[in-house]
Amino acid sequence: MANKYVYQFSARQILLFAFVTAITAVAATAVLYSVKDSWGTMDPSATTFAESTAVPEGISDPQTVSDEQNSIEVYRNVAPGVAFINTTAIRESMFGTQEGRGNGSGSVIDTNGHILTNYHVVEGAQKLTVSFGGEKVYDATFVGGDPDTDLAVIKITPPATGLTVVSLGDSDKLVVGQKVLAIGNPFGLDRTLTTGVISGLQRPIRSRQTSNSPSRPIDAAVQTDASINPGNSGGPLLDKYGRMIGINSQILSPAGGSVGVGFAVPVNTAKRVIPQILQYGEVRRPKLGASLPSVAELREQGYRMPVEEGLLVLQVVPNSPASSAGLRGLGADGTINDIIVGADGAPIKSMDDLYRLLDRKQFGETVELEVLRNGSRVSVPVKLTPLAGTTRTRRASE
Repeated sequence: MANKYVYQFSARQILLFAFVTAITAVAATAVLYSVKDSWGTMDPSATTFAESTAVPEGISDPQTVSDEQNSIEVYRNVAPGVAFINTTAIRESMFGTQEGRGNGSGSVIDTNGHILTNYHVVEGAQKLTVSFGGEKVYDATFVGGDPDTDLAVIKITPPATGLTVVSLGDSDKLVVGQKVLAIGNPFGLDRTLTTGVISGLQRPIRSRQTSNSPSRPIDAAVQTDASINPGNSGGPLLDKYGRMIGINSQILSPAGGSVGVGFAVPVNTAKRVIPQILQYGEVRRPKLGASLPSVAELREQGYRMPVEEGLLVLQVVPNSPASSAGLRGLGADGTINDIIVGADGAPIKSMDDLYRLLDRKQFGETVELEVLRNGSRVSVPVKLTPLAGTTRTRRASE
C-alpha cells in the first residue's frame, strides 16, 4: 500500500506564518491612488433615498440641443445639489495637538438632507460642514459608511427652502464612449464642471485600506477621462440627462493629479449599500468566520501545499458559519485539514474571489463550498448567519 503524504506546518512555521501574515496586512498598499481629501458620531436616522431614472426637470432632450447647451443645462440644474464638504480632524501626537483639514464633494440624495460621498472624504473627521455655493454653511453629522465600497452618508438639517436632489441613474446600462459630466470641488474650487466620456467599464479598483478594513475589490468601476482631481472625491459622475451614474472616487496618477484616467464607483453599487448605511450605519455582509490565507501566497513564501490555488482554512471562529458547517482549521500538530478551492461551482483562487461571492449573498442563504480534505474534494454547504460580536476587522479572514 502506498504511503499517504500528510501536508503540515511545523510549530516554527506556524509562528513565522502568523508573523508574516500580520506584517503583510499592515504593509499592503493599493496601486491606485485614492483622491484623498480628508479624514464621526452616528446619526441613526433611517429613511429612504430618492431614486429616479427620469430626466431631471429643466434638462432638454440632448438630441434637440447642442452639446454645449446640454452641458449648460445639466450644470445649471444639478450643481445646486452638489455639496462642498469641509472636514476637520484633531489628532494628538508627540508634537502636541494637530488639526487637519480637508475637503471633498457629495450629492444630495433626498429631501431629508442626506448626502452621499466617499468614505475616505469623511473618515475620522470630528467636524463636518457643508455648503452649496453660497455663504450659508451647514453643520453635518456622519450617518455611516462602508470602507469596502468607499461610500458614506452624512446629513444636514434641510433648509426651509428645500434642497436640490441629484437623481440616480442606472450604471448597468452604460456604454463606452457616451458623454459624462463631473461636478465637484477640485482643489477647493467650488462646484467645478468637467466633461468627457466613459473610457471603460467593469474596471477592477480597490478600496483604500483602513485601520479596521483591508483593501478589497470594488467591482465594475466606471473609467472616465473627465478631469478628476483632489476635491472631486464623492461628487457625482453624470450622464447627459443629469442623472448620477457614478461617484468619483479614484485617479490613476503617479503625481496625484489628473492625467485623464479617473474611476467612479457605480451608482448601482451605491443603491445597494445606502439603505443599510441609513438603517445600521454600516453595511452588514455575510462572513464565513475563518482565517483564510491564500495558498498561492503561501507557496510563494516557500510552504509546501497540496494544490496551487485556493484558501487554506487556518483557523475557524467558534459558533461561526464555518464552524457550524464543519470546516477544519490546522490541526494541533500543524496538519492541513481543509482548503477551499471552489464555491457555488466557481473556482476560489483568492480572498477577492470569496469577497465577490459573499457580496452577492444575504444572511440565511447557503453557499456550497468545494473543499480539499484528506486528498479528496468534498462539498460543504455553509449557511450564512451573522457572527456573534461581528466587527469590521477582516484582515486575512472572512
